[in-house]
Amino acid sequence: MITRLKLKPGQKGTKALVEKYGDALVCVRYRYDETSRTRLKTVELIVEKKELPATQRVSMDDALVPVRISYGERELGKLAKSMGGKWDPDVKLWYIPHGKIKGTELEKHIILDAGKKNNGA
Repeated sequence: MITRLKLKPGQKGTKALVEKYGDALVCVRYRYDETSRTRLKTVELIVEKKELPATQRVSMDDALVPVRISYGERELGKLAKSMGGKWDPDVKLWYIPHGKIKGTELEKHIILDAGKKNNGA
């Protein structure tokens, strides 16, 4: 099955569904099944909206992210240290708050599969 078209509420072709589902409508998809030669129109709806308790909210800016800086890249090492980064010699990675490196050269050095580390570093 192939999805060829995804529409947001308010776009042409969604008017009747917006009237029916209102703010609960997230998107409308048109899917095509080549074997049965049929077109399916599906909707994605919000069925529950619940505020999270304050203890479960995690700010991405405060989250520590692993950053790999190669040996010899001294300027980047100094930058990491100046941004509050902590060096972990066991895994040879820097752990720096994400909010501090957003938009900098260090953002390119974030390691996505380094495993989780507590914010207590």
